[in-house]
Amino acid sequence: MQIVVLDDYQQVAANHADWDALDEDVIFLDRHLEGAELVAALRQARVIVAMRERTPIGEDLLAQLPELRLIVTTGRRNPSIDVAAARDRGIPVCGTAGLAASTVEHTWALILAAVRHIPAEDRSVRDGGWQTTVGTGLAGRTLGVMGLGRLGAQVAAIGQAFGMDVVAWSQNLDPEHATSLGVRPVTKAELMAESDIVTIHLVSSARTHHLVGEAEIAAMRPTAYLVNTSRAPIVDTAALLDALHAGRIAGAALDVYDTEPLPADDPLRSAPRTVLTPHLGYVTDDGYDLFFREAVEDIAAWRGGTPIRVLD
Repeated sequence: MQIVVLDDYQQVAANHADWDALDEDVIFLDRHLEGAELVAALRQARVIVAMRERTPIGEDLLAQLPELRLIVTTGRRNPSIDVAAARDRGIPVCGTAGLAASTVEHTWALILAAVRHIPAEDRSVRDGGWQTTVGTGLAGRTLGVMGLGRLGAQVAAIGQAFGMDVVAWSQNLDPEHATSLGVRPVTKAELMAESDIVTIHLVSSARTHHLVGEAEIAAMRPTAYLVNTSRAPIVDTAALLDALHAGRIAGAALDVYDTEPLPADDPLRSAPRTVLTPHLGYVTDDGYDLFFREAVEDIAAWRGGTPIRVLD
């Protein structure tokens, strides 16, 4: 049986689980493949292990993989996998647990990097410069959290630890829950207008597509920052680029993009006042340990006839 692990960018997946326990041929692909090259790499695979949403697995791809019997995705959900199409072909899709803390920590890494201009000052020091920018303090400022779920609530708590006034909005926010967390529930318009930092923690769906668009970005303060560690389609990238180039907001910190890996000529790469990271929110040693350990467990359980953590 051939097991193929997709998108092992850092060439570390082999070190984060006991793959030998499966006693099967495991192939680790260390770069992103598409089209005919992807099909050729997966032609003999009976099991695919997908790292988050790096490679879409849809009906067209499934139709070209007659040997495939199981898909495992790291994480609890993966909108890049057509679970229904796989199920129709008798292919279960199993998931793993994930660590919320890693994305929360990365969110704050981006916030601090943006408001204190850390990338620019790092470059300046290396080039011989000294103190070229003036940072923005957080204490007493307003943090606007879009989505007060598992991740958003933790981000809010850290904002409070910094002495920030935290407000929140989502389409189905429970005001009593927000208040119990010491967070002030507001409307979306109020959040965009009042916040010094807007951070997004929503699930990407048709309902949230371009939820932060031209009007929302226009409502932001010229001194405000937009942070997105959730999913790129929630923000209208074209509207964000216009605002950045026009200087209508102070900056943006992004970990997610409409196309990943981000194309070399993507205009975001040269956009002013941005901090960009390559979708690192979940990329930590303990996160990878959990992902791949449970991926091996999923494969072993399926092989034993009792699949676990099967996605609906």
